[in-house]
Amino acid sequence: MNNFFWIVCIVAIVFAAGSWDKYMKMKHRGKEHDPELEDSLAKIDLLEERIRVLERIVTESKHDLGKQIDNLR
Repeated sequence: MNNFFWIVCIVAIVFAAGSWDKYMKMKHRGKEHDPELEDSLAKIDLLEERIRVLERIVTESKHDLGKQIDNLR
């Protein structure tokens, strides 16, 4: 084995280590908490629940809906 082989190996190891370091930093950065993101997700959950209720109202028969309204009175 000549010196050129060892130089290529060392350069490859340095580049691999740098890439691994950048990958780990990117992976760790994704775990940080973003309050604006959390607020948006909470609003989306609320809207999804409201849509489920509206879908249930629309798909139920009118007789059942009227009966439920009368039961609330």
